[in-house]
Amino acid sequence: MTTYAILGSGAIGAAVAGQFARKGIEVLLANSRGPETLAGLAHDLGPSIVPVSVRDALAADIVILAVPYDAVRDAVHGAPAWNGRIVVDATNAIDFPAFTPRDLAGRPSTHIVAEAVPGARVVKAFNTLPAAVLAKDPQDNGRRVLFVSGDDDGANTEVAGLIERLGYAPITLGRIADGGRLQQFGGALMVHSLIKQG
Repeated sequence: MTTYAILGSGAIGAAVAGQFARKGIEVLLANSRGPETLAGLAHDLGPSIVPVSVRDALAADIVILAVPYDAVRDAVHGAPAWNGRIVVDATNAIDFPAFTPRDLAGRPSTHIVAEAVPGARVVKAFNTLPAAVLAKDPQDNGRRVLFVSGDDDGANTEVAGLIERLGYAPITLGRIADGGRLQQFGGALMVHSLIKQG
């Protein structure tokens, strides 16, 4: 059975965890402050949310990175060998306080995230919607769309399948250099809340 983990319990991490809870899918949840700080959130969301240490979360089959972009390298430090496991990049490379896209010298942000998790199959997803929208019931008047981009077709298919299980409508955009650019902060698909009808 595939194991899932969310690393980060801020607005995005909590929103995604809420969708796992809505469907009763077990997910490990971790943050830098320790599992005891997640007890209240886990209690509110339900028994499918399991607070764990960062190390335990990083051992899951599919790890969703819901930490700030600048915190990725520290957050995944000490992870066991990735060996083809899937990392979902839900981060956005934002230049604060200007709130503008980070200057990455033309590189897709997810390629930079991938350098921190060598050996992982990295997929961009869960990053285009504001947390408040991501937290809503995805099946209200249709199914809310989430985009998927990655350089491994099998990983894209697995993440799209998870998104479908959570009640969303996945749209796979292809490789990170193409679809990932559309998804990343400043890209054409950011903050567009689309509903698939029928």
